[in-house]
Amino acid sequence: MKLTSALVVASLASASAFAPISSQTSTSNTALEASSRREWLSSAATIAALGIPTLASAASRPTYLVDPTEEFKINEAKAMEFKRQQLLIKKDFATVLDRLTAEPNDEEALVKDLAELKLLVAKTGGLPLGIKKEDVFKIIRAKKAKGFWPTAVEYAYQKLISEISFQQSPNLEKDMGSPY
Repeated sequence: MKLTSALVVASLASASAFAPISSQTSTSNTALEASSRREWLSSAATIAALGIPTLASAASRPTYLVDPTEEFKINEAKAMEFKRQQLLIKKDFATVLDRLTAEPNDEEALVKDLAELKLLVAKTGGLPLGIKKEDVFKIIRAKKAKGFWPTAVEYAYQKLISEISFQQSPNLEKDMGSPY
């Protein structure tokens, strides 16, 4: 509707440009052309102004929600409980990783810590939020690079790697399952 009225006004203005001009009334015709241009511009500005939404219509938009709904509150409570559980699990992982890196070179203690990490991974279904697989591997590899890394510790480390891989992408069609 707005576009149609603008096209009509534009076509009327362009149609008057093709009207024959007499040479005798050239001075008065120039003044007439200028006034008709001004009128056309003012009418075009009026049409454009009508097409723009006013502030009153913008202020009358509906307000959706002021207070959270009960469903939202329940979901937020669930999310907070999940975060609390993840923080507790993360604390357990951090404790074992700290113990692994701080212990002196003792084969049994290293195997025990790696087995405990494997058990935590299996029990929790993977790594907790905030602990990445690469970060765990970096910490363990740093301990490995310090020198003392017997074969039994390497076996425990490889079992941990396979458990993390299984928990992140379980393939239940094969017979290889989590021993947990």
